[in-house]
Amino acid sequence: MGQSFPPLFPPQASTVALEVDALYALLVAITAFFTLLVAGLFLFFGLKYRRKSESERPIQVHPPAWLEIAWSVIPLLICVVLFVWGVQLYFKIYTPPKDAVTIHVVGKRWMWKIQHMSGAREINELHVPVGVPIRLLLTSEDTIHAFSLPAFRIKRDAIPGTMTTTWFNATKVGSYHIFCAEYCGTKHSGMIGTVHVMEKDAYQRWLSGPNAGLPPAVQGAKLFEELNCISCHRAGANQRGPVLEGLYGKPVELKSGAKVIADDAYIRESIVNPTAKMVNGFEPLMPVYLNQLSEEQVNALLTYVRDVLGKAEPPAVSGAAPSPAPATTGSPAPPPPLGSPRPPGAQPPLGS
Repeated sequence: MGQSFPPLFPPQASTVALEVDALYALLVAITAFFTLLVAGLFLFFGLKYRRKSESERPIQVHPPAWLEIAWSVIPLLICVVLFVWGVQLYFKIYTPPKDAVTIHVVGKRWMWKIQHMSGAREINELHVPVGVPIRLLLTSEDTIHAFSLPAFRIKRDAIPGTMTTTWFNATKVGSYHIFCAEYCGTKHSGMIGTVHVMEKDAYQRWLSGPNAGLPPAVQGAKLFEELNCISCHRAGANQRGPVLEGLYGKPVELKSGAKVIADDAYIRESIVNPTAKMVNGFEPLMPVYLNQLSEEQVNALLTYVRDVLGKAEPPAVSGAAPSPAPATTGSPAPPPPLGSPRPPGAQPPLGS
């Protein structure tokens, strides 16, 4: 799996690994310097100014003002430098470039389920091309896990009911460890895997190999039709929800008056729990799909909304804008009917 120096360190195999190690080395060096300095001064002054007799009285020492200023300002400047460098590195690690290749990762006791946008699936293994930014969308089916790639110097929690993001750009062909870095149960230590960094041509051949499958965007389009989502999200007189064409990455105004960006986490939350952040002008008519759709189905819908509908041109508005759904009193209106057949493993909406 490759070695580095010192041998206890994992290899540096990503574009951020060197900078992460440099910041870590600086922190260790500063800590060691001040630890030795303070310990040395304690020892020096303890010996030099120790009490030599019972009658001896200590002399009051008043250090010059410049010395007091120096030992206050220098640590402050060091802390500012470390803070600014750390913040810059944090945003670099957790802000993927726009051209990054997206891969879905689902944590489950005790495995990592991975799906590529081409449809290829794998468990506890991740194949990626060298020199290409890879964006990981992480979630969990049961408890909190942490997807850790030490060679790439990244770690990100996979949390049930939400979606987190991280990314990396591998710089060296080879195989590297995947760990779960959050205790998740009795077999936590066995929740490991391998990242295989390949040349781009080899990666393309792998995508079309035995692991190939139906792309999640195609799965999502089929599920979108089966669940009859279009009946409420089509612009027109019968519109009951926001139009999804051109929505991805745009600001959305909520009933609370706040605005959020329609990113992956927001779209996923709107699928599984649509009442969490209600869009202004619409009523809570959409079924709650939490625990009714599998994570693979949620990811498929998310991919379709993000990559197909979200990047399409919004429909032209003709005539008057559709009226929002009437406010409900008493029991909420029933959800729109589901299409037939339902996707495998899906249950009918709550309340049906």
